[in-house]
Amino acid sequence: MKRLPLILLVIIIFNSCQKQKYQIIIRGGTVYDGTGSPGVVADIGINADTIVFIGDLSQTVAETEIDASNLAVAPGFINMLSWATESLILDGKSQADIRQGVTLEVFGEGSSMGPLNDQMKEDIQAEMKRNPDWKYEVDWTTLDEYLRSLERRGVAPNVASFIGATSVRIHELGYANRLPTPEELERMKALVKTAMEEGALGVGSSLIYAPANYSSTEELIELCKVAGEYGGMYITHMRSEGNNIFGAVDETIRIAREGKLPAEIYHLKMAGKENWWKLDSVLAKIDAANAVGLKITADMYTYPAGATGLDASMPPWVQEGGIKQWIKRLQDPKVRKKALDEMHKPSDKWENLLLMAGSPDRVLLLGFANDSLKRFTGKTLAEVAKIYGKSPEETAMDLVIADSTRVGTAYFMMSEENIKQQIALPYLSFGSDAESPATEGVFLKSSTHPRAYGNFSRLLGKYVRDEKVIPLEEAIRKLTSLPASNLKIKKRGQLTPGYYADLAIFDPIKIQDHATFEDPHQYSTGMVHVFVNGTQVLQDGEHTGATPGRVVRGPGWKLNK
Repeated sequence: MKRLPLILLVIIIFNSCQKQKYQIIIRGGTVYDGTGSPGVVADIGINADTIVFIGDLSQTVAETEIDASNLAVAPGFINMLSWATESLILDGKSQADIRQGVTLEVFGEGSSMGPLNDQMKEDIQAEMKRNPDWKYEVDWTTLDEYLRSLERRGVAPNVASFIGATSVRIHELGYANRLPTPEELERMKALVKTAMEEGALGVGSSLIYAPANYSSTEELIELCKVAGEYGGMYITHMRSEGNNIFGAVDETIRIAREGKLPAEIYHLKMAGKENWWKLDSVLAKIDAANAVGLKITADMYTYPAGATGLDASMPPWVQEGGIKQWIKRLQDPKVRKKALDEMHKPSDKWENLLLMAGSPDRVLLLGFANDSLKRFTGKTLAEVAKIYGKSPEETAMDLVIADSTRVGTAYFMMSEENIKQQIALPYLSFGSDAESPATEGVFLKSSTHPRAYGNFSRLLGKYVRDEKVIPLEEAIRKLTSLPASNLKIKKRGQLTPGYYADLAIFDPIKIQDHATFEDPHQYSTGMVHVFVNGTQVLQDGEHTGATPGRVVRGPGWKLNK
């Protein structure tokens, strides 16, 4: 059979594409495919939930056409560390992140929304009684059931999750500070196995917090061996991000090596001014591990302050048993004095973020459940200590007792120069480490870290456009194909025919974060259109109200189907 000349074959394919009907055509945008290649001006044809064609569609029409001239057209962004676990239940539109182009929220930093036992469900209900602003129905038990409940409720972004090592531990041991028995460890491993088969991405840990830091390295290795068998990864808020960060990185590398799986470091940072110099040595450890065949990656947020709670300023032993036991100990004068003594002293045994911040005026109080304390929202610990007439450490204890929560707190600890150096690392992606709120309703009853509204637009505006730390195409790679590849997610993270139509379309000249620590509830601007699974959720900068998000599953899921 005689073959057609190549040029004729190209013309036939081109004409076929021109004649094909498209539901959506995005015209004339500068297309960044997510691989790190420079942008090219092209059209994109979409049918249903899938990208069908990228090229010249000037001779065809579609039901919906979008003029993307002078705009960047990128794959939807992946939030590697999202705490939108509850905010999506309260408001599935995910306004803060959608307005930055985030189309996939990844959960599971140590604690995951499943598996739950009866006691864990009771604990959630008790927490909601303490903080009734955040109230919802717990209509799930397993992690998979939680994710499917989000899809059923209706959410704008796609969702995925690691299984939390902390959650697995609480499921079997409660809040006890001890090693699991062999029988308990086997049950913990079985929970990981089930979650991996249901689509979890791997095992996540948060080792500076109680009860997570009661876990031994060997316990984590055993859990990770199970995840590794399903192609999953280990992702960790390390045991230290400051004084003992070298040991923490070594532990992470050991878990990857002995667990036989890739590992990622959550929100890489050198916390505390006295630790800023350690970055080069930490990167050398990561490079050495990768050079011998391991795969160690990292993610970060784009701010010099972290946000957690006042628990990160108190020794882990005082928190054993959960919030009720923690408060009971703080009210015991003898125990309180012992804890206060430890809070004043640097230690390699636990991570004291109050000391790492340098002073209490660099510790910002973000949120309270108790209405009588909400007047302190946005004040520093130093300011409230002056009002109380007590030391900052005693004030922190009193606030936890009065609020019956860990009290949301921001600690200013990081170096701007380190942030820029980390952004340029080829293996580093990005996560907000925050909820995805809205500038209305229940979200306005407390403050938050500005990263909840600006983490991704700050990267593209401040660090890419204004300070030129990395090129735009490299930033887009780090927001899209890099995390998708690390997570082994199929058909997302690139603009390629046959991939799901998750797209972020923005103006590179105008993309900008506006949230500040003083006034965080401000949306980013410059994101023009966003599509999730082929459905438009942002149109001309405004949310359409659509909630087409789906559960995205990890590599173990297909093995079970």
